Amino acid sequence: MTPSKTPDREARERLRRYTARQKVHSHQVSRRRRDNVAAIVAVVLVAALGTGAQIVHTGGSPAAPGASASASASATPTPSASAANTGDVPPESLAENRTWTGSLTLNKTVRLGISLDGEKAPQATAALVSLIQKKFYDGTHCWRMSDGASAKFFQCGATKADGTGDAGFQFGPLENVPSDNRYTTGVIAMARATSPSSQATQFFIVYGDTFLDGSTGGYTVVGRVTSGLDGLEKNITDKGVTPFSGSTDTTTGAPKVATTITGATIK
Repeated sequence: MTPSKTPDREARERLRRYTARQKVHSHQVSRRRRDNVAAIVAVVLVAALGTGAQIVHTGGSPAAPGASASASASATPTPSASAANTGDVPPESLAENRTWTGSLTLNKTVRLGISLDGEKAPQATAALVSLIQKKFYDGTHCWRMSDGASAKFFQCGATKADGTGDAGFQFGPLENVPSDNRYTTGVIAMARATSPSSQATQFFIVYGDTFLDGSTGGYTVVGRVTSGLDGLEKNITDKGVTPFSGSTDTTTGAPKVATTITGATIK
């Protein structure tokens, strides 16, 4: 007859089996934790990649100020629903189907050379040429800018520092709009609200390659900055932006350096 195990041996066997079970359980718990952590990391990475892609496409937020699905550039804080030209709009013939050259001086020290394309954007060129010749822009405000990763623009031409005020006319149509919604560094384009016929006195200068939402038609490229862009960046845009009150978009707002147009020429 096989002798029975002593109590000590039985206790040691129970302890061995218990310890083995505990090791298996601990391994399972540890594995579940690793799997959970991996899943969480994967979710975070997907979210981060989604945000990154969104940043590439939105950049900042320039049709109304504030966060939006895509960047845009508006002439006023509230969109205009104008469906046709209003007021005394300068005739297209004033553009003379040629290139106009001149300058913009900001804060008396930053001088930008500019050219306006009277062939590709005759209506917008006619409007700007007329306004410059009449000294309209002297004392107007550059009240809005974006320094987003893919939306870098500087908006000017409002008679009031809050972005309101114009010459009393609005016009269309949209002209010379980039087919890919990309506005290259140096571009001068007309700001507007929702309607293509809501262009007025305001324009924006692109100081870094920019993607703008084209779902409502895009923006008229009227000309280019031909010199002095580095001065604009060094003295004004590099100083940063103050987000508009109540906006969650930290890349778009008022330039920290208050800026007015102190001189403009064209010929």
